[in-house]
Amino acid sequence: MEMKRKFKMGLIGLSAAFLVACSSGSGDKLTVGTDAAYAPFESLDGDKIVGFDVELLDAVMKEAGLDYELKNKGWDPLFIALQNEEVDAGISAITINDDRKKSYDFSSPYFESINMILAKEGTSIKSAKDLEGMKVSVQNGTTGQAALEKMFGKNENIKKYENNVLAIQALLNGEVEAVVADNAVVQEYEKNNPDKKLVTISDKENFESEFYGIIFPKDGEHQEEINKAMKKIIDDGKYAEIYKKWFGEEPNVDVLKQ
Repeated sequence: MEMKRKFKMGLIGLSAAFLVACSSGSGDKLTVGTDAAYAPFESLDGDKIVGFDVELLDAVMKEAGLDYELKNKGWDPLFIALQNEEVDAGISAITINDDRKKSYDFSSPYFESINMILAKEGTSIKSAKDLEGMKVSVQNGTTGQAALEKMFGKNENIKKYENNVLAIQALLNGEVEAVVADNAVVQEYEKNNPDKKLVTISDKENFESEFYGIIFPKDGEHQEEINKAMKKIIDDGKYAEIYKKWFGEEPNVDVLKQ
């Protein structure tokens, strides 16, 4: 009995030591999940996660006085981790929508986006309606997939991939005729890969504007603190500084305040 009691006390001691190791003087360190396959928002540079979302998150957390650790979870595993409360929050160019709000909470919006088409030069595609009957790749579980299924219904021509890197590779391999993804993602890829001879096609008539937010488990903590910090960095110009670094232009911050 005494040996069992000592063993239990030893486990308690180890647990306490682990908690101390994962915390700072101001409180426990938060774990934030991401999918680092979504440049320019988050991607891997060696073993380091870089991108607009990464710098935005750092500015928000510093303003809120919160210690945190960013972990690359992957897209689908990130949402599972949120549901199981294995992470405190997530940031990965995640669109705020009514369906996700049923299962998760969101911060105030930090980025306006819209879906866009990526195709090879010489394509006959002029709008999203032209994609009917074509094989088109999307990242699974994204608004790109939802937009196509809304227009054409669920069908085998909508090819779903784990991330946009694989979705774009399918286009390069000739497996699909187009990719539908967020405008910043496809524009970034086209700009950085001129040798691939790709074009982007905008369609504001058939694709709706959307907003990204930091995502939390339902009824999780820290949402209010993060919203206050988000507002502060938008108001004081820090947000614009980060935005210009990654996108080369001034952001329309007024749309984020509506």
